[in-house]
Amino acid sequence: MLVISNTVSIPDSEIELTAIRSQGAGGQNVNKVASAIHLRFDIAASSLPDFYKQRLLTLRDSRITKQGIVVIKAQQFRTQEANRESALERLRMLIKSVAVVKKKRVATKPTKGSQRRRLESKAKKGRIKALRQKVQLD
Repeated sequence: MLVISNTVSIPDSEIELTAIRSQGAGGQNVNKVASAIHLRFDIAASSLPDFYKQRLLTLRDSRITKQGIVVIKAQQFRTQEANRESALERLRMLIKSVAVVKKKRVATKPTKGSQRRRLESKAKKGRIKALRQKVQLD
């Protein structure tokens, strides 16, 4: 059981974990031991609340396929157990990230003083640059 929050959790039967061989250079065990974990989680077929499903499916994340399946590959650690925990933690963080509702930004106007100071500094810089020009002799 993967606990997301106090009210939301995912049963182990909905998460497909497969042991695979890790990529990259390795020692004697690299061709014998399947220590990496390949996690697959079908969003649409899960028991998550609809709010989570909709937010996950609209999320633009490379780990989510067009069919709505989350694919996470964990191969950071040398042991299968540590990689399994890493993959489940990454799935938990992905689901938690969509639960946070971003606060709507309130548009503000610059103050009169800041507008005046901005225009004064522009005029001052213009005068300084005008002094850099070649002198015209009549």
